[in-house]
Amino acid sequence: MSKKKQKTNVMRVLDQHQLDYQVYEWQDAKSLLAPYPIFKTLVTYGKSGDHYVFVIDIHHELDLKKAAQAVGEKSVHMIKEKELLPLTGYVHGGCSPIGMKKTFRTVMDQSALDYEKVIFSAGRVKCSVALAPRDLEQLIELSFADLLAGPADK
Repeated sequence: MSKKKQKTNVMRVLDQHQLDYQVYEWQDAKSLLAPYPIFKTLVTYGKSGDHYVFVIDIHHELDLKKAAQAVGEKSVHMIKEKELLPLTGYVHGGCSPIGMKKTFRTVMDQSALDYEKVIFSAGRVKCSVALAPRDLEQLIELSFADLLAGPADK
């Protein structure tokens, strides 16, 4: 008998909203043959004390100045790893923009709009979902902006 794969809270939310998504599981990220770009979820705090979530391509770095501008803050900083679980309910490597303990303003890099779907964490390490960016917009407080650090930004 094979074990039935357990759904994550992210998958349950997507099912409740009847959204089309695919699940990807792997042993290491290099072994994943992804048909869509993979995005990572980063959690920050602003000078105001508010927290923000940024979702960007895994091959790029977040430009903190662009991120701050996107949320109307003077500056934003990455939270410490030990703060992630109590704040979001997710561990490092398994953080998803869907299903956090609290609702945070979320900004996804505008490059996501160039793709039919993007892949991001399903709320568990080594488990991701592919979802259309506009479908994600239906679920959370989401906007799109240029967030990536480029060669001229370093």
